Amino acid sequence: MSATLSSTRSTPLTLQGKVAIITGASRGIGAGIALELARRGAKVALVYTSPSSEEKAKTIASDISALKNGSKAHIIRADLKELEAPTAIVASTREAFGDKIDVLINNAGVLWANPIGGTTLEDYTGMFDINVRVPLFLTKAVVPHLRKPGRIINISSAGSRAGPPNLSIYAASKAAVEGLTRSLAHELGDEGHTVNCVSPGSVESDMLENLPEESRDYVLKGTAVEHRVGTADDIAQVVCWIASEDSKWISGQTISASGGFMML
Repeated sequence: MSATLSSTRSTPLTLQGKVAIITGASRGIGAGIALELARRGAKVALVYTSPSSEEKAKTIASDISALKNGSKAHIIRADLKELEAPTAIVASTREAFGDKIDVLINNAGVLWANPIGGTTLEDYTGMFDINVRVPLFLTKAVVPHLRKPGRIINISSAGSRAGPPNLSIYAASKAAVEGLTRSLAHELGDEGHTVNCVSPGSVESDMLENLPEESRDYVLKGTAVEHRVGTADDIAQVVCWIASEDSKWISGQTISASGGFMML
């Protein structure tokens, strides 16, 4: 989705005044979600990790400023592998936008393929640290500042249930995120917060390039809608609806945003 398209399409300001944090916000699905949050009026903390992503994050922030609808962007560079990253992200967001946070989107994730015979401890810790530990502890850091009714949205993957070959650790990490979502929905529900998970299929992104070709072909053949790869905007529309008041009676769910690849 281009920034030009996002700025010209009229969208109701369903998230006006809300403060949102999104990890992995400089590219792919994260960038699409960040722009859609802003198009709906939110103030968005854009979290990125790699120094090479700085210019991309700045471009997203500039696109948000150009909307001129009351939304704002705040860029945060944080190495998510560091244990202190969640606390630092929340502190920076509060400094930029005030004490309260309304929406947390745990989008950042890593993927690489290895057959079981070539799998290492480093593969396991690398994927579980980013894909599971970060959502858990960033949620912990956000909760004391989460304004009722808060929205926590985790990004999973159709791979968590499809079980693609050579992606056992990735699939397991995303299945863990879905279990985490259900448990936290119960834990945080008393405060009026909801916790949900969005599970994309294949989406145009850098991560898609890391999938084995046979896995990509398998997903496309099984995708009911046009047998195509999804776009960041396809996912952003679902995520931002969950972030809105319209989704208030939905919690603990994993929503398959996969064009019908996973019919759960």
